[in-house]
Amino acid sequence: MQSSTAAPSADLLHRLFAPQRLSIGLSLPLLAEGNIVADFSAQIALAKHADELGFAALWVRDVPLNSADYPDPVGHLDPWVLLGALASHTQRIALISGAIVLTLRHPLHIAKGAVSVNTLSGGRFILGLGSGDRPPEYAAFGQDATERRKTYARNWDVVAAALAEHPKVVPDQTPEHAPDFFLLPTPDTTTPMLAVGSGGQSVDWIARNAIGWMTYHREPEQQRARYNMWRAAVDRATPGAFKMFGTAMRLELSDDPEAAPTPIDLGYRTGSKGLVEVLKEMRASGTHHVTLNLSGVRRPLQDVLGELAEHVLPAFHT
Repeated sequence: MQSSTAAPSADLLHRLFAPQRLSIGLSLPLLAEGNIVADFSAQIALAKHADELGFAALWVRDVPLNSADYPDPVGHLDPWVLLGALASHTQRIALISGAIVLTLRHPLHIAKGAVSVNTLSGGRFILGLGSGDRPPEYAAFGQDATERRKTYARNWDVVAAALAEHPKVVPDQTPEHAPDFFLLPTPDTTTPMLAVGSGGQSVDWIARNAIGWMTYHREPEQQRARYNMWRAAVDRATPGAFKMFGTAMRLELSDDPEAAPTPIDLGYRTGSKGLVEVLKEMRASGTHHVTLNLSGVRRPLQDVLGELAEHVLPAFHT
């Protein structure tokens, strides 16, 4: 069996997540106002532009099925297909799954996808894992939604074993004379595993098992309390260690850079100057990474990315 002595890219993790610092990513797809159909050739071009402008990460969702009952009408590509394309068309920006639905995919398929994207991207991939927030999908995939918590933890262990520094494939069944299996290719770096949402687990479980915890946006006092809870769990699990805390935030960027921040669902409508102040407050309260979900965009998306790169990123990326 070929074993790996690789470790997560220290440069990647340090650029993204560090104490008293905040990095800024983007959630794909990037869509103009009123558009629910993504031109994925345009998405690749925007991803390349974001890479050149210095954004820290691109986040890719896993939305297996659509339904008229779901609030998100966007048709998302399969995440592994999109991540492969992004890996081939970008150079420096981190690629993060936000999040692969761990409970609806076989964990060995997830591990294979992770090592593949990590290899294609030259070690720029972080595997974000979630349990899905749409219970009807469980029945469609023949899964029991009431077992979500157990399935998530069990599948996490299988993926973690396959992506470890000394990887091991844990098969579902081991009949007599079954061969030993392993995953190829072997990347030069291992793939960090990030919890996106709770997956039905306790915060202590997440602190023990993940490199960090990514959550959705909350009001400042709630988010500060959330971080304090996380920091306490990390100190219980690995005293003194650093583990990232991040959030996904919806952003409606005003045409007026002086426009003051106004709360909207899961984020803010604000001008670029107000956004800097919002993000500074988030950094001070313990947030290490924010991925922006741009919405309500009336201007050309490349112009919006350019404004963020010119007026927001310099306050946080050094």
